[in-house]
Amino acid sequence: MTTYDIYLVGVGGQGVLTIGEIIAETAFRAGTPVNFYPTKGMAQRGGFVKAQLRLGRATPGPAIPEGGADLVIATEVSEALKAVKFVKPGGDFVLFAYVWAPTAVMLGKASYPALDAVLEQVAAAGARAVVIDPDKLPLYEGQPAPDNVYTLGVAAAQTRLGEVVSPAAMANVIATRWKRGAERNLFAFNAAAAVPVP
Repeated sequence: MTTYDIYLVGVGGQGVLTIGEIIAETAFRAGTPVNFYPTKGMAQRGGFVKAQLRLGRATPGPAIPEGGADLVIATEVSEALKAVKFVKPGGDFVLFAYVWAPTAVMLGKASYPALDAVLEQVAAAGARAVVIDPDKLPLYEGQPAPDNVYTLGVAAAQTRLGEVVSPAAMANVIATRWKRGAERNLFAFNAAAAVPVP
């Protein structure tokens, strides 16, 4: 059975854990061994959030080792730097390039990492970067589509994730996950999943 390890990172309020939950539930429904390790206690808006998702391993280790993730999904630029060390050479690094400037940065007491600096580190790790511009999200009824589900759709379309976990099956999970908002989330996923692989 194919093994596939995913490291997710972002800040509270972005729906990072929702991305992991959708992948985990889809894999579980398909009978794929899945182990999901979300962080706890950092859900407040702006707090560091991470999760590890290990697929296809009947007896996984406790954590993805550095240089061991097939896929990293990062939803904030500065937090992405913390995840670069986990992506393996030849792996994929999907970055929703959102900027959440902490107070020290807003007060001019600290610097914020440039996107190019993050991408340089991803390249140095031997991984392929897929960058999503937050200003170019598709609109659903005049409002930007849910960015976390759109990011998942990009990952499904442009990385090996879509070979390991069926995008159609992920769409089915999304369709039944919310009593309200299922249509807008499906729109976000499908809009991204329709993007051709470069």
